[in-house]
Amino acid sequence: MKYYAVAEMEITDKSWVREYVATVTKMVEERGGRFLARTPKIEKIEGEREVPPLFVIVEWPSKEAADAFYQSEEYRPYLRQRIAGSKGEFLLVAGEDVTKTAKIAE
Repeated sequence: MKYYAVAEMEITDKSWVREYVATVTKMVEERGGRFLARTPKIEKIEGEREVPPLFVIVEWPSKEAADAFYQSEEYRPYLRQRIAGSKGEFLLVAGEDVTKTAKIAE
């Protein structure tokens, strides 16, 4: 089953961003991940929450692949930089429909 890393971010210190994007993008892709979105173009349709300045979606082939990347020694220094230089939410979402109504690609 595919999994999706979904992040809502506000960059508080831009000093880490250029190196992070250049290096981590390749790391993600080498481990089977695929960026679906990394954008500030977010349009609120409904709800009470504030729109985040940046939204990121990464598709992973499995939970194991996502976890292995996130917990890897290779990613650890970049993770620390991102946490120190931004604030927001980072979630891992299963690519499933628990109602079994929608046709979700495996």
